[in-house]
Amino acid sequence: MTDDHELPRVATAPQLEASGAAALEVEPRPVSMQSRISSAMVGMKKEYYGKGPDRAKTFINDEYVFVVMEGGLTRNEQTLLAAGEHALVRSYRLRFQESMTATTCGAVEEITGRKVLTYHSQILFDPARAIEIFVLDD
Repeated sequence: MTDDHELPRVATAPQLEASGAAALEVEPRPVSMQSRISSAMVGMKKEYYGKGPDRAKTFINDEYVFVVMEGGLTRNEQTLLAAGEHALVRSYRLRFQESMTATTCGAVEEITGRKVLTYHSQILFDPARAIEIFVLDD
């Protein structure tokens, strides 16, 4: 049996950036590559998880991109965490993020103009942080 379900994909990084910037209520200022990536990652979480992080910061060092996002757990995730289901929330988040690889990496590639060679996502609790790590080509 084939699955004809197509994974969600926002067509462009600017769409994700606009969604993320609106969620973060970013004040107008010169736009850096780091802020564009932060906005795109927040926008992706907001669009597909239903709730985006409260804050995000992106660090770029040579071929490495690190995005750290604060907050953004959904109400059901908070309930599961209160019940001690940390492993379940982590497992779900990581599996969902795997499904979002094309959207996530596509936005970073579009913004940086470089190919993403590999990517890793992680969720931390208390305090809630989501971390996205990208390795870019040269």
